[in-house]
Amino acid sequence: MNPKNFLAELKRRNVVRMAGLYLVGAWLLIQVASTVLPMFGAPDWLPRSIVILLAIGFLPALVFSWVFELTPQGLKRDEDVAPEESIAPQTARRMNRVIIAVLMLALGYFMFDKFMLAPRREAARIPNESSSANSANSIAVLPFVNMSSDKEQDYFSDGLSEELLNQLAQVPQLRVIARTSSFSFKGKEVDVAAIARTLNVANVLEGSVRKSASTLRITAQLVRASDSSHLWSQTYDRQLTDVFKVQDEIATDVVAALKVKLLPTQELPKAQRTSNPEAYQQYLQGRYYLNRFSIADLDKARAFLERACQLDPSFPLAWAALSRVWVLQTGWSDKLTRAQFGAGLTRARDAADRALQLDPNLPEALRARFEIQFTSDFDWKGGAETIKRAKALAPSDPVILKSAAQVAVIFGDLAGAVDLARQAVALDPVNAEVRIYLATALLQARRAAESRVEYERVAELNPSAPWAFAGGGMADLFEGKNAEALAAAERETSEFARLVVTAVALWNLDRKEESNAALATLIKDDADVGAFQIAEIYSGRGDKDQAFVWLDRARRQQDGGLAYFPNDPLLDSLRSDPRWAAFQRSMGWAVDQLK
Repeated sequence: MNPKNFLAELKRRNVVRMAGLYLVGAWLLIQVASTVLPMFGAPDWLPRSIVILLAIGFLPALVFSWVFELTPQGLKRDEDVAPEESIAPQTARRMNRVIIAVLMLALGYFMFDKFMLAPRREAARIPNESSSANSANSIAVLPFVNMSSDKEQDYFSDGLSEELLNQLAQVPQLRVIARTSSFSFKGKEVDVAAIARTLNVANVLEGSVRKSASTLRITAQLVRASDSSHLWSQTYDRQLTDVFKVQDEIATDVVAALKVKLLPTQELPKAQRTSNPEAYQQYLQGRYYLNRFSIADLDKARAFLERACQLDPSFPLAWAALSRVWVLQTGWSDKLTRAQFGAGLTRARDAADRALQLDPNLPEALRARFEIQFTSDFDWKGGAETIKRAKALAPSDPVILKSAAQVAVIFGDLAGAVDLARQAVALDPVNAEVRIYLATALLQARRAAESRVEYERVAELNPSAPWAFAGGGMADLFEGKNAEALAAAERETSEFARLVVTAVALWNLDRKEESNAALATLIKDDADVGAFQIAEIYSGRGDKDQAFVWLDRARRQQDGGLAYFPNDPLLDSLRSDPRWAAFQRSMGWAVDQLK
């Protein structure tokens, strides 16, 4: 058939109009479904299934339009309709009107979604910053300034600030910004109003410490951010042996100054400290390196915390922090042997148990136990109960909120996990660890674009944090942006994370030999501790048999990555395989096992 005649025939049979009507109608249906279905708790696969079905139906709709014609007597094959009986021109005019009507509906929905629904979704997703900032019950505790000639006393003044922060954070009516964010302003010439705007608080507690021999002069003041007025100030002259008592006095005075309502009549909770000043100093230095969330700093953190535990074996906070260091080292480090991994896990468990023996209700100790239950024991129900207790004791602890988000993911509440992770970030905006988990939760919820934004913020805050760049590469992989994923991975400081993203991206870019080389390196260096990530690579390649082999090995090796397996995008290719349900059951993750 002549091309010109063919085009004319397409128009006569209204195939072009059918294509336009189908595409516009399908777009409108997809937009409405993506908004309405989540409101009724529809599973994540349902909107994707609608898109796939509509895509599959496009070609049959065009074929149908080509073969059949609508007549007053009903549908007939086009070849059976005589030219003088055809009403195709009238049908064309009706289709034009329908297309215009659907386009108007689509435009109306677009405007409604942009100006009405989108702001509400964003407001539901992100805590209302303006209302929080105007709350009189929000506060940031800045690091107290060391006014002593001995700069080594910085750890002491930082410790005073941290203990005040910890006590205030246990008051449910107060929203207290976490240490990592508050301490990010240390040594910077930034006015109180700017700090308050950045941290989204109405009040700032600041002060100074001057130490001479064994005498301390501590000055503390509470500043209202809106007008920089002083709500309260006090100077304390004490001997070094009285420092912990001074901390309690300052915390009590600050709470009274804020006029917090509905507080219990008893005194503020007492922090689980040590009476050994040197152990306390070692603990503070260990916490400093732990909070940096950099694999390179974990050895330093462990050395200080082990020394603190040696100096005072009855210091539960030091044991809890030491357990976290071992968990992070076994879970995030690469090139570990099975012996090193097993020894690290044992030490993490022993340290957490020791902290809980000393104080069964210490939130930090419960958090340490949770991390072992979730990332090594795969005790989902037990871990959920543990973190529930910790959250009740310390509702404003950002790492505990992050852990609660992990529980929500395992139990299928992806939206709840994102909300909890956002709460953690709001309390500690510059904490790379909690922001990385927010990015991870968003990716597990299949919100890749938002996840990438959070990973970019992590990279700005702490470029040396594990997965800071490779995490963004994972979001790129999910969206099929393999070249971008490869570029992101090349900036990653963790070789382990870089190889995972690189191997998948190279395979998708048809650079098979380079992908095989990256995978071979990962297997050679990390087969004993990275079996889960190796399974991810095979799944991303579509090699289901090898993926299940390595998943089972990861289970036997207690691979911490399995805490993310139920919603990992790189494992999507396995979910339709009958072996997936069996693997879920082996992990204790089947629905009836979680009840």
